[in-house]
Amino acid sequence: MNAAVKDGDEGRGGRGPLRAAGLISSLTFLSRVLGVVREQVFAALLGAGLHADAFQIAFRIPNLLRDLFAEGALSAAFVPTYARALAGEGRKGANRLASRLFTLLAVALSAVVLAGMIAAPWIVDLLAPGFEQVPGKADLAVLLTRVMMPFLPLVSFAAVAMGMLNAEERYGLPALSPAMFNLVTIAWGACLWGFGLPLDRVALGWAAGTLVGGAAQFLIQVPGLRRGGWVFRPEWAPADPELRRMGALMAPATVGLAAVQINIFVNSYFASFEQGAVACLSYAFRILYLPIGIFGVAVGTVATSGLARRAATGDMQGLRSTLRQSLSMLAFLTIPATAGLLVLAKPIVRLLYERGAFAAHGDATERTAIALGYYSLGLVAYTSVKVLAPAFYALGASRVPLLASAAAVLTNVAVNLALFRSFGFRSIALGTSLGAWVNAAILGFALERRVGGLRGSGALGGAAGMLGATGAMAAVAAESARLLESWTGTRGIAAQLITGLVPVLLGIAVYGAAALAFRVPEASTLRAALAGLGRRPARG
Repeated sequence: MNAAVKDGDEGRGGRGPLRAAGLISSLTFLSRVLGVVREQVFAALLGAGLHADAFQIAFRIPNLLRDLFAEGALSAAFVPTYARALAGEGRKGANRLASRLFTLLAVALSAVVLAGMIAAPWIVDLLAPGFEQVPGKADLAVLLTRVMMPFLPLVSFAAVAMGMLNAEERYGLPALSPAMFNLVTIAWGACLWGFGLPLDRVALGWAAGTLVGGAAQFLIQVPGLRRGGWVFRPEWAPADPELRRMGALMAPATVGLAAVQINIFVNSYFASFEQGAVACLSYAFRILYLPIGIFGVAVGTVATSGLARRAATGDMQGLRSTLRQSLSMLAFLTIPATAGLLVLAKPIVRLLYERGAFAAHGDATERTAIALGYYSLGLVAYTSVKVLAPAFYALGASRVPLLASAAAVLTNVAVNLALFRSFGFRSIALGTSLGAWVNAAILGFALERRVGGLRGSGALGGAAGMLGATGAMAAVAAESARLLESWTGTRGIAAQLITGLVPVLLGIAVYGAAALAFRVPEASTLRAALAGLGRRPARG
């Protein structure tokens, strides 16, 4: 309880939201780094061929449902509903609502899991028809899909637990829980590596480890819930008005908060016709998850709570202020990240993946780096949607995100239909990025018309300074990478560390210094917040 009070007091202070974002960002950074390590282990074990493609498609099926329902629409609808119950009925009423939701999810998702297992052959054929061209590939994907379908309820329970803790402004455990999933699967993968199993057994073993990781992601949050007074009591109450209200919000939000995942699902259809494309695209997008998670998820999580509170009290000025601050900070962080990924894509991919079975596929590094470059073009848009879409849910206008997401999917499909024959997997990454920009643009314009005050100096007042600092950063990063490669080469972990990591660190230093020199407001804000965190005494 004390932790909740502390977090709540902190959240109401002057720098509270930024400090909370810093905590979430740090823990999310840990999770994303571990996620990349997990992907490294996976790449070393399964490479970028048949087995990796089959696993990625199989995992994509429950993973897409997770993103749509568990970490997307369910979270967006549950957090404000739980917060309202907590404020209106106290902890007893909020705990009753949570128990009812857990009960409903357990029943409904069990049915979904069973249906998914039965329909796995048809789902795989619909999602990845190109797999039939390679003997055994579709059959392996079907088997792995059936093994991993129970992942959906596990992460759905984890998402509800995260929502409860976030609504109480206790951000630590929810932000840490994804790291547990990654830690468990990394350890599991290390065991598979030690056993020296054939590739089909490795793929099956990794699927089993995914379920263990999903359970760990939920269970690590249970002690925090118990400290808050929650104990699960099964109660079947599908007619509960609050659950019905959540269902009404979830229907359009299912699409509205998951444009990226829907686009990836659509992309799988096209990628399945190109051997190794599914794996290379997945490896590339995993790298992009680092900045999306560090910046977009952290800022978006804190902004969602603030937007919900301000909308509930009719504080439109406060809502506009939260939006402006969140969007301008995201731009400050993601514009240079985009440039860095564009100029350093190949050294980064080499450092992260070029070993084991991945290195055995000669063109895997080149193809993954190309995909990363195209994906990075949408980074600013990906992260902005994580702030813009929750604003509409806070305002009770969930149709706009639905329309924006649908437009994004249509854009992606149009790009792939027009370019896939000529550009192959490149068109898939490009279509995803362009779709994200369409999504963000529609949300931004609609929100400006609805609440006003987002344009001009408020949201992107320091854009010129950001772009100037980004240009300096990109030039230094690209030239340092070129020089280091000429001195050390690119073979071996030592050379890959030098050529992949040093330019990144130099780029960060140059961008920070240039942004301060150009007097970008967000640079000063971030520096003050970091200095404040450094001065704070440690908590017990």
